[in-house]
Amino acid sequence: MLEVGTKAPDFILPDQHGNPVRLSDFLGQKVVLYFYPRDNTPGCTRQACAFGVAYGQLQAKGVVVIGVSKDTVTSHEKFAAKHALPFLILSDPEHRVIEAYDVWKEKKLYGKVSMGTVRATYIMDENGVIEAAMPKVKPDTNASEILAYLEKKNAADIQ
Repeated sequence: MLEVGTKAPDFILPDQHGNPVRLSDFLGQKVVLYFYPRDNTPGCTRQACAFGVAYGQLQAKGVVVIGVSKDTVTSHEKFAAKHALPFLILSDPEHRVIEAYDVWKEKKLYGKVSMGTVRATYIMDENGVIEAAMPKVKPDTNASEILAYLEKKNAADIQ
């Protein structure tokens, strides 16, 4: 994972509608950037739907949610429509951004070793600096953990 306190690597990737999205366009806002292996798999669907449920609360805190996987724009479009996902999902088929964020790793499944995207989340502050790096997140609790982190951070900032 990239180090907390470092500038998040900027990038441009297409969203689920084919529109180019640049990370630096969100300077001035907090960004949750989560990486996941594949559309329409059980864990990835649960994770995306949990972010969909939490989206209103995150948006109320001024947080932008962006999901990234190596799936195609067409796959993302169908995935977002099927589950009514209200946030951006970016396509990185050459996994350039996935590798830049150090989430392209060796994985083992049923004894078979292959390279793939590991489930991880970054939170960037309003200046584009990595504020939190969450490796090996769980699909069912990732969104709620981020909400809890933001609540705790907000409470600490107030004091």
